[in-house]
Amino acid sequence: MLHYRSNTDIVLIERLQRAAFDYFLDYSDARTGLVADTSGAGSPSSIAATGFGLSCYPVAVERGWIRRPDAARRVLTALRFLADSRQASDRQATGHRGFYYHFLDMRTGERTWNSELSTIDTALLLAGALTAAAYFCGRDPNEAEIRSLAARLYERADWAWALNRGDTVAMGWRPPGRFLKHRWRGYSEALLLYVLALGSSNRPVAPETYGAYSAAHEWLTIDGAPHLHAGELFIHLFPHAWIDFRGIGDMGMRSARSDYFANTRRAIALQRAHAEENPHRFFGYCRDLWGFSACHAPKGWLKLRDGRRQQLLGYAARGAPFGADDGTLVPWAPLAGLPFAPDDCLDSLSHLLAHYPALLRDGRLPGGFNPSLPGGGREGWVDDRIVGLDQGLAVMMIENWRSGLVWEITRSIPAFSRGLKRAGFEGGWLLPVSLNRKRFTDQNMQ
Repeated sequence: MLHYRSNTDIVLIERLQRAAFDYFLDYSDARTGLVADTSGAGSPSSIAATGFGLSCYPVAVERGWIRRPDAARRVLTALRFLADSRQASDRQATGHRGFYYHFLDMRTGERTWNSELSTIDTALLLAGALTAAAYFCGRDPNEAEIRSLAARLYERADWAWALNRGDTVAMGWRPPGRFLKHRWRGYSEALLLYVLALGSSNRPVAPETYGAYSAAHEWLTIDGAPHLHAGELFIHLFPHAWIDFRGIGDMGMRSARSDYFANTRRAIALQRAHAEENPHRFFGYCRDLWGFSACHAPKGWLKLRDGRRQQLLGYAARGAPFGADDGTLVPWAPLAGLPFAPDDCLDSLSHLLAHYPALLRDGRLPGGFNPSLPGGGREGWVDDRIVGLDQGLAVMMIENWRSGLVWEITRSIPAFSRGLKRAGFEGGWLLPVSLNRKRFTDQNMQ
């Protein structure tokens, strides 16, 4: 699936991917191994960013950016801390029932920002731990301990408890004992959560929970074909960072004669079409400048560079074609979309860097920008922070496009395959190796 159009592509992508990985070297705590949510001063750790970081170390080793023993030690630091940190129902604990609070103090690991015990962010953390464990498979004692700790962390998560006597998983819980009212029902990044919750050999949820989750999916007809809708780009991308959905279908996708990979490719096309249409006449929008997802922005009524007043949404989940749109874009979209639409994303990346060069800081793209707002240059308003989730997603998706490394690693993890099968998925890399290779050889020859 890798397709470079020139040596310039190779050099550029390598430079951006390396800089994105270096975020995890620059913004992790040496004692706890926890990764900062953002590059902002005093930022707490995000357990989701920590999970992305754990998944990026195999990429860095294979690319020669860090020595394998050094990477293993960094992974082991984080897993030891997480395994030994206090699990309790009080407000200062690190986690409870095998789940972790969304934001933790970088140095102590205690809950911060009054955050919730997050089921989805714990899923992202555990996906990272399992990925690292599958990669560090050698006889070295540190690598053996990585595998042991990752298994312990995964099996400790009480997914059945997280149902809170309902038919779908609750989004979170707050101490001393109150579940959030919202549940993971309908298409979302929780696709990955349900795979892990179903794949647990210790405290899994029943397959019926996936049926309840997917029964609320919103299907649209786009150009005469079914499309599973989610406006925000990250929803489509997060599960793909770990799972190769080419040729894999659950019951809904099989009925639609599609798969989540093709659905995500279509979502990217819809985002580009919305930017080209530009119904709100925002500055810079075109087929090569797009990216509607969750990100920060200013909040309130502000004057745009063309004199109009526009309500800015602050932190919000922006989406297209049906979703919030206040002129704010995520610049990492072309990097994360490379496995699905490489030519389009390379064109978009070239356009972005040619017209908005000041976005790059230390080789990394910020969390968001709004070129319709007045600013020091064409970039307009630019988030002054680098976001850990964005950097991890960029590293993983670039690598899945370049080599398929992360997908090959997760294919070997029983929890992933077991969870997909219990959810009713068939095909793709769930097939025996020989049949799977023949399937994609045949597809590539068409």
